[in-house]
Amino acid sequence: MPTIQRVTIKNILSSGSNLADRYIPDYTELGQVVDDLKRMGYRLVLTQGVYDLLHEGHARYLEKALSYGDLLVVGVDSDELTRKRKGPQRPVVPEAERLQMLAHLRSVSILTLRYSHHPIGHLIEVVKPHVLITSESTADFGKKEADLYTQLCGEIVVLPPQATTSTTARIRLLTINGADQLAGEIMHGIPQVVKNALDKFHNQ
Repeated sequence: MPTIQRVTIKNILSSGSNLADRYIPDYTELGQVVDDLKRMGYRLVLTQGVYDLLHEGHARYLEKALSYGDLLVVGVDSDELTRKRKGPQRPVVPEAERLQMLAHLRSVSILTLRYSHHPIGHLIEVVKPHVLITSESTADFGKKEADLYTQLCGEIVVLPPQATTSTTARIRLLTINGADQLAGEIMHGIPQVVKNALDKFHNQ
């Protein structure tokens, strides 16, 4: 269960990674912080995703998302939610490490986790961003969801993928390459196994 912490706004606005202040797991506290930032005049942008095996496409996507406002809130799918949405083999990188990596990106202002027990739009209800950014590759975001979320935020922007490959494609390639290597090693070893078996047979 997330615990409430005291967030220092100046650390969120600074250039350091400051994960202790940027990562706000408790939604009650997150709501208070974003309300304070809105009162200070900041235009808030929200986007959500897994961010597994962080790559150039993720960095470009987040940088582009920030260009629609002043501060970017990133909802990161928890390990449990990722398994539910992507399958039992995901994520490759656990949530704690994904959060650490994202905190080092200059475009990311605030991080939180999306939990499997929450309705899919719960974080949007909490943040009520000026701009919601989503990707064309998000399978569970269609017209129905767009109509619903329009009531919770000022604008919805759908971005195209920012890289020529995706995390899923990279994982598939790694799996194929690993299987090919294993098969090669097995086939390389078979002649010796057969020879040893024949030698043993003839020596009996």
